[in-house]
Amino acid sequence: MAKQIKTIGVLTSGGDAPGMNAAVRSVVRKSLNNGMKVMGIRRGYKGLLAGDIFEMDSHDVSDTIQQGGTILGTARCSAFHTQEGQKQGADMCKKFGIDGIVVIGGDGSYRGAQALSKMGINTIGVPGTIDLDIACTDYTIGFDTAVNTAMQAIDKVRDTSSSHERCSIIEVMGRNAGYIALWCGVANGAEDILLPEKYEFNEQEIINNIIRNRKKGKTHHIIINAEGIGHSTSMARRIEAATGMETRATILGYMQRGGSPTCKDRYYASIMGAMAADLLAEGKSNRVVGYQHGEFVDFDIDEALEMQKSIPEYEYNVAKILSL
Repeated sequence: MAKQIKTIGVLTSGGDAPGMNAAVRSVVRKSLNNGMKVMGIRRGYKGLLAGDIFEMDSHDVSDTIQQGGTILGTARCSAFHTQEGQKQGADMCKKFGIDGIVVIGGDGSYRGAQALSKMGINTIGVPGTIDLDIACTDYTIGFDTAVNTAMQAIDKVRDTSSSHERCSIIEVMGRNAGYIALWCGVANGAEDILLPEKYEFNEQEIINNIIRNRKKGKTHHIIINAEGIGHSTSMARRIEAATGMETRATILGYMQRGGSPTCKDRYYASIMGAMAADLLAEGKSNRVVGYQHGEFVDFDIDEALEMQKSIPEYEYNVAKILSL
């Protein structure tokens, strides 16, 4: 028989992502509608261990759907990587009467949820990360806003790059995943796109491409560089020395995590949050909500963490052709 859930907790963990507040709002209101009590946990697993927990009602999430970041706060928590920390987290749940938790975050957050599930706390994961690097889902909360923020910033850099006849290396976020770089590379019409999954660290190929384009009359050059490759500033110095073309690096950084979420991030986060609340109401545990082939679905966390994700070969080849 499925465990009856009376009180749930909700936390946001890892890097913040636009749309997390929409997910929290949905979890709270759907859970209350399902007859469950809701406890907010501040600062992720760190707040759980500290007992930074409070009861939430519908009013607590009013006027939050349009806000970036997370109203619950978030933090990294190395202690939760240990069995001792995980047991302390489960004990804290029991102390506050929490039967189940919705964890909004990335794959590292899911490992914490997985551990809590093994200790008797029903857990459901919701994919909140701008990196789009969770294999079991085609969509992660925050990616759409982040990639649009980056795209708009790159358009502005392109204007000045064109005016000064420069080469611009623009570094975007994504940790070790190249999805933001790939999407921006195509959407911004970049001449070179460097992805951790594909880049062979052959700068000479980039240099040859710049020289070739200059001979064709191209007066500027845009390189989108993924965070997982990095070293944009030193790369710019080497490229300028080799080509004689003024080269500047721009690292977009944390601006990509902030800002009001797009309609897509608000909508998808709302549906995913509601689904997480319903899964807990059904007594489910150790599940992660995802989106595949146009439908909202859920997977076993153990299965989800074993999945591998890669850059689609066709999309990468199209990106290379369009940059010619």
